[in-house]
Amino acid sequence: MITIGDFAKLGRVSVRMLRHYDSIGLLTPQRTDPHTGYRYYEVSQLQRLNRVVALKDLGLRLEEVRRIVDDELTGSDLRAMLRLRHAEIQSQIRHDQYRLAQVEARLRLIEMETDMSAPTVLTKTVDPIKNVGLRALASSQTSDDIGPVIQSLYPQIMAAFGATAVTPVGPSVAFYSPAPEQSEDAVWVHATFPVASGPVTGLDTFDIPGGEVASMIHRGSMDSIDSTYQELNRWVSEQGFALNGQAREIYLEMSDDQADWVTEVQVDFVR
Repeated sequence: MITIGDFAKLGRVSVRMLRHYDSIGLLTPQRTDPHTGYRYYEVSQLQRLNRVVALKDLGLRLEEVRRIVDDELTGSDLRAMLRLRHAEIQSQIRHDQYRLAQVEARLRLIEMETDMSAPTVLTKTVDPIKNVGLRALASSQTSDDIGPVIQSLYPQIMAAFGATAVTPVGPSVAFYSPAPEQSEDAVWVHATFPVASGPVTGLDTFDIPGGEVASMIHRGSMDSIDSTYQELNRWVSEQGFALNGQAREIYLEMSDDQADWVTEVQVDFVR
């Protein structure tokens, strides 16, 4: 048997924590000296301690932890619980990172309100194009609603290209158009590529209309692209033009790190 201090060192916990676990009956010493009150533990008790700490780190209350360990949770059961919690934490981190990017984008917009320099907006007439790809419906034009929809389309498109050995001949174009027949805010999301040949098995062919557009270059993650759209839409409004709800994103440069992406954003307007 070893002293409480040595057992704390082995388990990488504090003596104070072990005393608390003892007081609530969660992890009692193997022996307590009746004269001195000194607590002594067996090394084999590390197994229970490790389970207690792991379950507590899952966010469970100590009373819940005691019920679980008293039911002799197996190592495989504990690993499954930890893997689930690991996935939940990773998901929360991704969500928080996305929210942080959204806040940063809004802050940039607020800062731009006091910046008297005009945004770099170009106007041009784009020709109609015929691309292949897939489309799906988003409940609104916000990046919160569009992002998950368009992200689900690209893996399917790349799988279709791989199955047919067809290679795109230019950058991907995401085309957005209002879907009033579905709801007031709904938007059709088209994820497309240009190809040299005709139809591609597993993909649809879309006629993306031409027209007069206002264009800006967006550099960085899609999480902050709302700020670019807002700048474009504000510019169009200030010129006295009318938006028709159609927009395009042309992915000029893409890499594993979205911070390095270069995207041309176009919004259609009518003079």
